[in-house]
Amino acid sequence: MKKRASLTFFTFIITIIIILIGSVVILLFAYNNANRALKEHFDSLASMEIHETEVKDTTLQENIDRTTIPSDDLDSVVDSDLESDQEISPEEFPRLFYDGQFELPINGATGFAPVFMPVRQLPDSYSYTEGHLYAGTGFTIVDEQDEWWYIEAEEVNGWVLHAYCFINLPDVLPSIVYNVTNAHSSVFLSSGYPIPNVSGLRLYESFSFNYRLNQEEFIAPILYSTAKRIANAQQKALADGNTLILYEAFRPLSTQMLIVDSLTWLSNENDVVHQGLNQPPWHLGWFIATGVSTHQRGTAIDVSLAKINEQETITVGDYSVIVVTDYTEHMMPTSIHELSVQAVVFTSPVTHADPYGWQQATFSHTMTEAAITLQRYLTEAGFTPLASEWWHFDDPASMSRIRYNSSNGDFVLSQIFSRVPEAFVYTQ
Repeated sequence: MKKRASLTFFTFIITIIIILIGSVVILLFAYNNANRALKEHFDSLASMEIHETEVKDTTLQENIDRTTIPSDDLDSVVDSDLESDQEISPEEFPRLFYDGQFELPINGATGFAPVFMPVRQLPDSYSYTEGHLYAGTGFTIVDEQDEWWYIEAEEVNGWVLHAYCFINLPDVLPSIVYNVTNAHSSVFLSSGYPIPNVSGLRLYESFSFNYRLNQEEFIAPILYSTAKRIANAQQKALADGNTLILYEAFRPLSTQMLIVDSLTWLSNENDVVHQGLNQPPWHLGWFIATGVSTHQRGTAIDVSLAKINEQETITVGDYSVIVVTDYTEHMMPTSIHELSVQAVVFTSPVTHADPYGWQQATFSHTMTEAAITLQRYLTEAGFTPLASEWWHFDDPASMSRIRYNSSNGDFVLSQIFSRVPEAFVYTQ
C-alpha cells in the first residue's frame, strides 16, 4: 500500500514536469512568432518611410525644377524639406530659362524716364507723390504691378507708369547682337560718301560695363511696350536659326540734328549725294528726319539680320540665357545707314499716316531675300517698315499711346543701373 502511494506520487511529479516543459515550449514558440511578426511590421514601416522619403525628394526636386528659389532661402528649404544638415552651394542649384515675354525678368534691369514724371508712393495715380524724375534720369526696375514699375533711383524710390518709360534692351534680350555703331564709330554714308563730322566718329556715349550681364555692353534704350514687340521678332528669328543685329534704338536729338546739318551741307556740295537723296518722289527728309524722330521717342529701331553660327548658354543670376557668339550677317540691299535711294524698300513712298499702306506697296528691285525676311519678322511683331530705309522699323501702336506725352530725346543716356535678376522680388 505504501509502495503504491509512492508510485502515484512519482507519476504526479513526472506529469507536472511534462506539463511545465510543454508550457515552456509553447511560450517559446509563441514568442518567436510574435517577434517575427513584430520584425516584419517594423521592416514594413521602415520600407514605407524610405518610400515616402524618396517621394518627398522627388517632389522637392520637381518643384525645384519648376521654380527658382532665391539663394538666401535655399538653405532653409534644404534643411526643412530634406531634413539634412548638408549645405548646398549656389553653384549646385539649377538655373532655369525664364518663362516670360523676355529672356530675362525685368527686375534688376535699367529703366529710364524719357519725360518728366511723378514717382508715387503706391501704384495709383492718386497716391502721394514721393518725388519726380526728370527726362533722362536712369533707375533700377525692382518690380512690376499692372501698368506700374516700382523703381529705385538715386534721389527717390516709388512707383512710375511704365507706359512712358524706356528699358535697356540688353538687360532683358541678351540673345540679340548689339552693335550700336553711332556709339563707337558711325557708319553713316550717302551714295557711298562719308558724311562730314559724322562718319567714322563716336556720336554719343552709350557703352558701359553691365554688372547684370557681367560684361561690357552697349546701352540700347527703347520704350517698354516696343521692347515687347522686339522680343517677339527676335523669337521668330531664333526659330529660323537667325538673330537680329540691333544698330540703334534711342538716338539723342543732338545726334539727329548733327546728321541733318551735315548731310544737308554735303548734299549742297556734292552732286552725286544730292542726286542720291533727291530722285523724285524721294527727298532728303525720307532719309533723315529733320526734327524729332521716332528714335528720340523710343519707338523705332535700326536692325539687320544674321545667321547664327555659334551660341552658348550663360548664367545670369538665377537664370540661364542663350547668347550668340558667332554669326554671319545676311546680304542686304546696302550697308547699314546708307542714306540714299539705294536703300529704299519700295518703289514709291508710303505715308506715315497710313500704317497699313506698306502692305500694298511694291518691293524695290534692290530688296534681297534676307531683307524681306527681316521685314516679315518685324511686321508680324507689330512694326511697320520705313519705305526709304530697309533697316528702320517703327512701332505705331506704342507711338499712338504716348503721343501726348512723348520724349523729345534732348538728353544722352550713358549710365546704367542694372543688377543681377532674382527669381522672387519683394518691394518695400
